[in-house]
Amino acid sequence: MKKILLGLLVIVIVAAGLFGFDRYTQHRATAGVEAVFEQVRAQGGKASHGPVSFDVLKRSLTITDMSLETATQPPIIVKAANVVAHGVRQSDAARFSAQSIDVNDIEVSAATEGKQPFKIAYKAPLVTLKDYSGLAGAPRPPASSSLFDLYRFGLDQLAAISAASITIPDMTGTVQVTPAFGDGAAGEFSYSGLAFENIKDGKISSSKISKVAFTFNPQAAGKPVKVTGSLADLVADDIDVGAMAAAFDPPKADDDREYRVYRHVAAGPYVITSSQGVNMRFDGITMDDVALRPSRMQLPKLMAVMTPSGGAPPTAAQAREMMERVAALYDGIRIGNYEMRGLSIETPQGPMKLASTRLDFVNGKIGEFAIEGFDGRGPQGPIKFGRFALKSVDVANLMRLTAQFAPQKAVPEQALALLPLIEGAEVKGLVAPYKATGKPVNIDVLSLDWGQFVGSIPSKLRLVAKLSGPLDRTDSAQQQLVAAGIDRMTIDADLGAVWTEASRAFALEPVKLDLGGLLNASARASLGNVPREAFALSPQSIAAASQIEAGPIELTLRDLGSVDLAVGAYARSHDVGRDEARRAMLDAIKAQSEAVSGSNPEATALFAAISRFVETPGQTLVIKLTPRAKAPVQQLIELVRIDLQSALAQFKIEASTGL
Repeated sequence: MKKILLGLLVIVIVAAGLFGFDRYTQHRATAGVEAVFEQVRAQGGKASHGPVSFDVLKRSLTITDMSLETATQPPIIVKAANVVAHGVRQSDAARFSAQSIDVNDIEVSAATEGKQPFKIAYKAPLVTLKDYSGLAGAPRPPASSSLFDLYRFGLDQLAAISAASITIPDMTGTVQVTPAFGDGAAGEFSYSGLAFENIKDGKISSSKISKVAFTFNPQAAGKPVKVTGSLADLVADDIDVGAMAAAFDPPKADDDREYRVYRHVAAGPYVITSSQGVNMRFDGITMDDVALRPSRMQLPKLMAVMTPSGGAPPTAAQAREMMERVAALYDGIRIGNYEMRGLSIETPQGPMKLASTRLDFVNGKIGEFAIEGFDGRGPQGPIKFGRFALKSVDVANLMRLTAQFAPQKAVPEQALALLPLIEGAEVKGLVAPYKATGKPVNIDVLSLDWGQFVGSIPSKLRLVAKLSGPLDRTDSAQQQLVAAGIDRMTIDADLGAVWTEASRAFALEPVKLDLGGLLNASARASLGNVPREAFALSPQSIAAASQIEAGPIELTLRDLGSVDLAVGAYARSHDVGRDEARRAMLDAIKAQSEAVSGSNPEATALFAAISRFVETPGQTLVIKLTPRAKAPVQQLIELVRIDLQSALAQFKIEASTGL
């Protein structure tokens, strides 16, 4: 879109400057036109024209065989077969107006030099401007032929004019890129149905392009590639040209205000085909409330630190500077809403489809990035998912931190520093092959959220998971389940943890786990006297951990088949019957109970409840542990390892069963 505007601007500028004359006579008209052309020559450029005529009654001016060439190297060149202005008038010496301006057979070409030189040219049979008003006289040419100076020049000139409309029924063009290193590229493009409405004070009310088609021929590793494509119905509303120009203007580097560039942009369908067998299509794309901050959007500064293609790899310092510039660029962008719909890609490996991609982006941070309706293929087979989302991704600071790691590998403390930059992730409706079994893994929901960071450690976590998948008989940890005739496992979990600084309490709640067809478990647990320093990755955290105390614990287990599974596994491993296996397990529990019953009667009740749980299938076991006094967690862990009886003695124990 900006390249189109740039070409149009040169046309507008020529029309604006050529009709600044003070008396509507043939002689005055010719003299006025020649004076403007002389201004171009005085600035070092070239300018020529054919016959000039003026119709006094119609107040129309015609210039034939017009040619302009700026003094910049490479130059901007503008040619037109004729320019006709109708209803011309000049209210003062500074501005010129016309009811309409027609430019026939216009040609505009420009080129740049530097690390990525390119040439671009436009041709249009007809360009029409309605109710035009602009500065009289020739504009000052751009400072250089660099891409940024060309864009800034064109956008600044557009901001100085007004017009009810600019229409271009058809336009074609060519582009050629010749980098200093690596492969070059060339292409052709065409536009139809271009229209820009209500241009005034550097703003455009709306723009529309009915169709864009292109053919591009890049070189990939010395091999030619042909890419063709078409885009239909590109529309944009409430465009701020001045905000665009600020991104290329060094004096705007201190302007930290936010300027809305587009209120709404929509396009589609968009189709791309490649000679390498990769074809892509999306049905539509929309963006709303696109805004920029000039202080962050200084593109010339970014390009100054970019490494040219094929050049020497950047040093660590150069890479960090480049990433900082890119991060600053992201800091300066806001997109209220972005959505792409109906993406399909054909590749030699197979097709891929995507229903939609959505995000919002504010000052370097994505509020949510969501991909929905994916259908594709991986190395082991087809993959589908209903939704994948990342929550609150700080893209700008992610780039800054990543750049600090280079070139060495990140240490754990540095890797943890990335956690606060993402607040969560979610997967829904995933179906994917499990290894080479030919059987799928199903994830109905897998959602992980974290927050309330203490340094780089989250003090609040929530995991929700509902998934199922086949068991692998080659995995020793799963062989007992497979031997029991279970070939698939379902897991339904809801796990939460949160620390409250005011009370220094850390709670595990909810804790729910359902192993489909085997066991349903829930728990509540807490820790007391958890200091803030316990979340730090430092020697101080070790001392802080010694202050943590155990709190109440409540565990509920409901047998859905897990006891029978354990009995069967014992029977197979000891080559005995199931009844004998169950009796052996109960005897082992009784022996353990007798070992601790002398000093802790409550422990005897606990083992009795466990015996009932094992003896009768389908039981529910409830265990509650309440600390009798302050119980440091570190000491308890050591006691459990060396003296279970003493560890249990630290708690008041309640245990019960019920079907």
